[in-house]
Amino acid sequence: MEQKVQGPPGRTLRNGRLGRFGEDRAVAWLQSRGFRVLERNWRCARGEIDIVAWDSCTLAFIEVKTRSGTATGHPFEAITVTKRARMRRLVPEWFDAHPEVHARAVRIDVVAVHVDGPRTAVEHLAGVL
Repeated sequence: MEQKVQGPPGRTLRNGRLGRFGEDRAVAWLQSRGFRVLERNWRCARGEIDIVAWDSCTLAFIEVKTRSGTATGHPFEAITVTKRARMRRLVPEWFDAHPEVHARAVRIDVVAVHVDGPRTAVEHLAGVL
């Protein structure tokens, strides 16, 4: 069954678009706090990194989890041990695919996007792994 959630006023989002809506909100939120987005939705055979962004001199690899309402729990609850291990494996692969990029520091972050009717809230945890 396809779940509908409210997005911007007058629009309804379906599950297939909820993730994209959340990533767009996460990018806007991060940029408003000085992050410089380098790449979105980078994929390789082993998985995907939602956002790669500079936070000053630190390159952050960011997983975004979006939830509508509260029935499915907090978005951070979706960051399982398996997901964390996958993110740790993807970071070196990203650098292998981008040999021109060098960073003094690297970290893995998680952004939670809560969509509740017309309201959207964003939470950010830096350096979760």
